[in-house]
Amino acid sequence: MATKRILVVDDSCMYQRLLSDVINQHIGMEVVGVASDGKCALESIPTLKPDLVTLDILMPELDGIQTMMELRRKWPDIRTIMVSSLTSEGSDVALDALALGASEYVAKPSAVGGVSSIRQALGDDLLPKIEALCGIDQVSATATSHIKSVIHRQTGSTSRIVSGANRIVPEIVAIGVSTGGPDALAKVLVQLPADLEVPVVVVQHMPAEFTAKLAARLDAASALTVKEAEIGDCLQAGTVYIAPGDYHMVLESFNGAGAAVRLNQNAPENSCRPSVDPLFRSVATLYGERSVGIIMTGMGQDGLKGSEALFAAGSSILVQDEASSIVWGMPKLVAMAGLAEEQVPLNQIAMRIVDRVRPARHSQGTVGNQSVDAANSSAFKKNIRGGEVQ
Repeated sequence: MATKRILVVDDSCMYQRLLSDVINQHIGMEVVGVASDGKCALESIPTLKPDLVTLDILMPELDGIQTMMELRRKWPDIRTIMVSSLTSEGSDVALDALALGASEYVAKPSAVGGVSSIRQALGDDLLPKIEALCGIDQVSATATSHIKSVIHRQTGSTSRIVSGANRIVPEIVAIGVSTGGPDALAKVLVQLPADLEVPVVVVQHMPAEFTAKLAARLDAASALTVKEAEIGDCLQAGTVYIAPGDYHMVLESFNGAGAAVRLNQNAPENSCRPSVDPLFRSVATLYGERSVGIIMTGMGQDGLKGSEALFAAGSSILVQDEASSIVWGMPKLVAMAGLAEEQVPLNQIAMRIVDRVRPARHSQGTVGNQSVDAANSSAFKKNIRGGEVQ
């Protein structure tokens, strides 16, 4: 595989050096240039031809977000990672950057512990994200072995793909997503109608405090109610529950009928908390074939074992396709394992959800331009009731 070319943009000479050292030590990556501001960075793009650009946010001449937006307009194939102290936990700037098209974000580490500590923290957080965004194969030996075992157990089994009247109507939709997730979730949720007859539960890999702000933004944009999940929430149709950062979210039976949210801080799974796997396992146990699992854009293997549990329980599983994914890592592994019923472009995921939740109404144009208009109208009315137009 060709060496991936990285451009580092930061007005701090120390961080230019630190980032360059961290990236250059990795086989398959090379820093081909540094720039002190966005204007210089953009001028150097035609010559340097980078595959990925790291961007500080506060810079003279042209800040990181303005630079990222210009990159998206002129060179949409170039990936961007925001690397800034402003992308620390709880920062609205990080969500702004992701919503406007940044591929990922990395927080500049605390100076406590000195330069060696900063270099180690940057390497641990930044390098895997560059690998994923640049398409450097990250399928671990453990994941490969697990995929082979799943395929072996399925050998000789018949396909369960059904449609129309033969399909069991699900009572819940469970979504797992990571890199590129905020923008992808927004594009899916805005297309879902306000009267969706089922709840939606979501694990988005994000730090604590980010998820509450993400939920608030998605709630303002969507006709559905979107909230950060809380302990004891009883699932309601037409509501989206997003797992809070640093907590696993699982579902338990409530009064023998509905389902309630439980949160815990058990050990991370797949280096993630929240992790998709615990949620999907609980959905498999509680709902079985009356569920739909969806794995969207993201790096790593989280969701693979959870999807296996859903598949074994008779659930329908969809994955976002490669072309529309920022990183086709999580969806790829589920597809490789033969667990996915279908690979779906991002702009068609909402349609597939509605097709399964209310198949009898799908042919009447429930999803499409009309449903998007209805969703936007409902979201607009919700914001009016809140006292201002968003």
